[in-house]
Amino acid sequence: METIVEENIDPNDLKKFEGLYNEQARRGHISEKTQFDYAWCLIRSRYVSDMHKGIALLEDLMRIAKDDLSQRDYLFYIAVGFVRIKEYERALKYTEAIRKIEPNNRQAQQLDGYIKAKMKKDGLLGMAIVGGAVLALGGLVGATIAAVKKK
Repeated sequence: METIVEENIDPNDLKKFEGLYNEQARRGHISEKTQFDYAWCLIRSRYVSDMHKGIALLEDLMRIAKDDLSQRDYLFYIAVGFVRIKEYERALKYTEAIRKIEPNNRQAQQLDGYIKAKMKKDGLLGMAIVGGAVLALGGLVGATIAAVKKK
């Protein structure tokens, strides 16, 4: 699962799919496949703004999806996008939606586990940062009190 979530798109591929998308937009009709391909490229970009745009394009596709298979795919890639921008709670809502369509979907289960592990890791990291800040603040207060007592 890490490979799917952590993969970055080659900038040349992104430009290629962006060109196809823009050409179809200029002509007045963007095919579902072209929009999906471009959205998936955007989600794998190094830039958060691109990832947000990719998620939005996939959400648009979700609204017009005609079958459960397409919905499931869009939900999965939206969830991946939210993981990449570290919006884990939102990503979990999408994996849950996949499991409503397909209760035993292995990809959704794996992504769900991956998200929960990231949340746990980031939570512990966040607590370590807060703990370090409190320790530094305590040291600063102690030094200030010691300096005041010397005067």
